[in-house]
Amino acid sequence: MIEDQQLPNGRRPVAYLNETFLESPDARGLRILSEYLEPLSHFRDEKIQDTVVFFGSARITEDGPQGEYYRDARTLARLITEWSSKIEAPFHRFVICSGGGPGIMEAANRGASDAGGKTIGLNIGLPFEQQPNPYITPELSFEFHYFFMRKFWFAYLAKAMVIFPGGFGTLDEFFEILTLAQTHKLEGKIVIVLYGSKYWKEVLNFDALVRHNTISPDDLGLFQYADDPESALAVLQDQLTRYFLEPQPVPETPEIAKSRV
Repeated sequence: MIEDQQLPNGRRPVAYLNETFLESPDARGLRILSEYLEPLSHFRDEKIQDTVVFFGSARITEDGPQGEYYRDARTLARLITEWSSKIEAPFHRFVICSGGGPGIMEAANRGASDAGGKTIGLNIGLPFEQQPNPYITPELSFEFHYFFMRKFWFAYLAKAMVIFPGGFGTLDEFFEILTLAQTHKLEGKIVIVLYGSKYWKEVLNFDALVRHNTISPDDLGLFQYADDPESALAVLQDQLTRYFLEPQPVPETPEIAKSRV
């Protein structure tokens, strides 16, 4: 039972201003919908067409034991932003997006900020209070309650993802996108780069999955490895240009195909 909320004049507020109702289980659908519509509105206002998403551990710091990954993520995000800023388009292309927190997420937003570009942070409310890092464009800093809506926005605008070393969260995000790509549930091509081949080949044995016939050998083509910012940039530039910047061939209709026989 929802207790009635009343205004000082004794009248009840309209439903969309009734905080008691909006925070109740009955309004869960509205809360979920708001986590779709509010970011959508901001992305339109800021003219964001698509993104390059960085995943990786929140525990990696610039001066810590794995600090090279932080520094490489910052450098790569800067290089991507410098390159994408030269693309002539009415909207912002390949904007750097992260989970909005510390570690690799901070490094990605920081690198894009170094290059003077817009950069997105999709934060999540957690018990240990993950705070947004200071390098996110203020108008593109979001706080989510629902993990699945946050994941939706990671996937929906992404044309590429760079996966740096990370733990459970990084693996979860990587495998979800990999599964969507494998099952053709994404609208189009997505470029996936696993950064740090030594780490990933130790942690994940994809060749064993092929040997056990649980994935196809062709599935190994869904991602590529990179070990330095320059080689990762080269992969991204090549595939993003090929799939999203160059004119795509028009599919043949039966009439066109017949005329060529």
